[in-house]
Amino acid sequence: MRLYVVRHVKAGDRKKWKHAPDADRPISANGRRQAEALAKRLVGEDIGALYASPILRCMQSLEPLARLTGLPIAADERLVEGSSFAESLELVREVPDRTVLCSHGDVIPELLSALARRGMELTNQPDWRKATLWILDGPGERTPDGDPVFTTATVEPPPKV
Repeated sequence: MRLYVVRHVKAGDRKKWKHAPDADRPISANGRRQAEALAKRLVGEDIGALYASPILRCMQSLEPLARLTGLPIAADERLVEGSSFAESLELVREVPDRTVLCSHGDVIPELLSALARRGMELTNQPDWRKATLWILDGPGERTPDGDPVFTTATVEPPPKV
């Protein structure tokens, strides 16, 4: 099984966002370029599904890929900021092979750290910057609890735009 995990692309500065709520803060011009670059990187990967936090910047991060693949983006609360490992793992149990998940800078490290504690090897230095792409691979097996087994995780840096 392969899973792609994207940290949302650059958005406007949270401190300068004068509108409410923060969930409506859109991606920046640089973020749009990052989203386009990520879409070009992933379009040939036979993507199975697209899931994102319902927060606007996560949905917008996957829009170019959705356009190129013709796949809808499923908004899922289990990827929103503050979600627990248990919540994000529950989603990972349900998604098809080659799914792209887009989430936030607190959810992704927690998910990957927990999977590493369960035996997944991080093949390179962790990178938590916006627009990073994590590729998780496993043999397609499941634990007795039904959790997918991932053996390796490799991170690609944000695209240069």
